[in-house]
Amino acid sequence: MPVAQLISPHALNERQAQPGLVILDCRFALEDPDYGRCSYAEGHIAGAQFADLERDLSGPVIKGVTGRHPLPDPRTLVERLQAWGINADSDVVLYDDGPGAFAARAWWLLTWLGKREGVFILDGGLKAWHAAGFPLSLDASPTLRGTFEGKPDSHMLLSAEQLQKRLTKPGLTLIDARAQPRFRGEVEPIDPIAGHIPGAQCAAFSENLDPTGRFLPAAQLKQRFAEKLAGRSPEELVAYCGSGVTACHNLFALGLAGYPLGKLYAGSWSEWINDPARGIATGD
Repeated sequence: MPVAQLISPHALNERQAQPGLVILDCRFALEDPDYGRCSYAEGHIAGAQFADLERDLSGPVIKGVTGRHPLPDPRTLVERLQAWGINADSDVVLYDDGPGAFAARAWWLLTWLGKREGVFILDGGLKAWHAAGFPLSLDASPTLRGTFEGKPDSHMLLSAEQLQKRLTKPGLTLIDARAQPRFRGEVEPIDPIAGHIPGAQCAAFSENLDPTGRFLPAAQLKQRFAEKLAGRSPEELVAYCGSGVTACHNLFALGLAGYPLGKLYAGSWSEWINDPARGIATGD
């Protein structure tokens, strides 16, 4: 079974009463950290629990050391997953407003902890749910505590030090999920230094989607990343972004295309620039 799976609004609507189904609302806005929680309170897919990027899906930020969204402590994350009612055999559906970046972060974390079956991203997110005419709920979502036990897979990660050593290796494919202007260093609305990691290629996560916000067909995604790989092994691919969130969107899209799981540089650009000894590039 592929590790990256989508579910349509119609399929989710038909399965909402399914025993063992867990739905996580992952809405978030970088410019307004309370946006997701407030939006959830104003209406969510019936049965959904709220998963906050900064409170639940990230660990504490250490200024000058970590990036903006460091990975959460695995034990703390397992406790949260259990509180949301997740068991080893649960089907889990993740959604956000539509692009899927925050849902993909939750998908990656579940995969990292060993939950590699029965995890779906709602294709098109809440935007597609609305377009299909399905309602939202204001009800609280009580749930029985789950029993999921997970262990982090260190093979899915690359540290800044490990990446720095690999930058000169010919087999590396390093992809940056940020948009072209940020990649080139023309603008930087979030981090104090603009540019990208030397040797990286821009693979803006938004280009994994069609104009409606749904993921492109697998064949198109395969071609998109084949051009980035240029014959190199997909197992040597490393994904990063600004803080380790939208990079997960690229890793999910690679999975949809049939590629093996690449590695995540979780600290990403916001961690990389903490050390002035690390190289910085601008332009293409």
